[in-house]
Amino acid sequence: MPLVAGFDSSTQSCKLVIRDAETGALVREGRARHPDGTEVDPAAWWQALGTAVEAAGGLADVAAVSVAGQQHGMVCLDEAGRVVRPALLWNDTRSAGAAAELIEEAGGGEAGRRFWADAVGLVPVASFTATKLRWLARHEPANADRVTAVCLPHDWLTWRLAGAPGLAALRTDRSDASGTGYWSPATGRYRPDLLERAFGRRLTVPVVLGPTEAAGTLDPAALAGLPSGAGPATGEAPLGPGAGDNAAAALGVGARPGDVVVSIGTSGTVFSVADAPAADPSGAVAGFADATGRYLPLVCTLNAARVLDAAAGLLRVGLDELSDLALSAPAGADGLVMVPYLEGERTPDRPSATGAVHGLTLRTSTPAHLARAAVEGMLCALADGLDALVAQGARVDRVILVGGGARSAAVRRIAPQVFGRPVVVPPPGEYVADGSARQAAWLALGGDAPPDWSPAGAEEHSAAPVPAVRERYAAARDRVLDRPA
Repeated sequence: MPLVAGFDSSTQSCKLVIRDAETGALVREGRARHPDGTEVDPAAWWQALGTAVEAAGGLADVAAVSVAGQQHGMVCLDEAGRVVRPALLWNDTRSAGAAAELIEEAGGGEAGRRFWADAVGLVPVASFTATKLRWLARHEPANADRVTAVCLPHDWLTWRLAGAPGLAALRTDRSDASGTGYWSPATGRYRPDLLERAFGRRLTVPVVLGPTEAAGTLDPAALAGLPSGAGPATGEAPLGPGAGDNAAAALGVGARPGDVVVSIGTSGTVFSVADAPAADPSGAVAGFADATGRYLPLVCTLNAARVLDAAAGLLRVGLDELSDLALSAPAGADGLVMVPYLEGERTPDRPSATGAVHGLTLRTSTPAHLARAAVEGMLCALADGLDALVAQGARVDRVILVGGGARSAAVRRIAPQVFGRPVVVPPPGEYVADGSARQAAWLALGGDAPPDWSPAGAEEHSAAPVPAVRERYAAARDRVLDRPA
């Protein structure tokens, strides 16, 4: 019974699952928190990884390890492999101006967006690594001068698990490389000219691995400085190529062509497994790669589960009570609409936008109406993403709803009304960590496809669509304001 380990180093925490490689049965697990903020010292991720390993009883008996992580972050290293400055995370929007510059320099407007979509499958926004590199070069030239290599969060953690054996040993995978802005899913190659355009000079970047190529082997000494329970490790376990969090989630739920996954976590993502790369010049759909050799066209919103947290805080209730309140109000909340751009927005590209509530009357001035409007607003923003995927040719055979937000009964029951399709909800789980563990099992066991770990016990929710919810949301969405400069 070989065991495999899969990590999910997310924005909020590090989760580790250790599973049977053949059946996917959970053997043990661990987790640890990450610091809040959009700028984090990668050392905090390393310490959290060690704490999670300690909680899970170590890695001495695992046959392979893989790390999935939050996409797009910028980890800059000097010539000795030291971190130059705290990593800028995907949800740091300070590089919005840099994104606009890169589009303008490529011709501006439709021509500039088309250039980037054709080149790398995406249009620059503040989330992507290329824009963060431009920001660094413009605003922190002294730090920029020290940078020799740039990598992503999961690349850095995999490299550390291998013992940090020099910059030439940095490795990544197709899914995470496809979110940088300087690697093309269509060609499978870096665009060093675009990296140079963003930063001003070329840098060392990780080698991009295929789905079953090893990124090295686990180095027992790498864990020595972590909590005492973090080891020992055998050093014989190969390290998987890893994955971006959304690609790992798709692998974790067993998504296949025709599936659309809606993940409600810190961010909201809507993505489908496809056989061909996407190139959307509007920028709504990012043409990422997946973790199996296919593609993962994806729409991302900045505001997802935290919309529910904010509404619960405003009403001074817990999330379960918020769900009950939302379900006690009628569909459409009697015309009350929340546009949930609480931290700006990525899709649509409105980094300075603010949230808004429309249709407030004496009748709708109740906790139940506000709770319903928060759930519907969050889901409408995700439904816009589903529409964008369909416009790019995505086939929608089923919608799979995952993430922390999917644990809300209100979200599960209202989603079919907003999406206009039945929704499949797998049992609650750590699907990003499960996906990286499944990748590790594929590496350990070999074969042409990953082992079949299809989650059991999924629920299906269906309801008649309520078009008025989307219509009112669309009318309110275009009236939101931007923060003053």
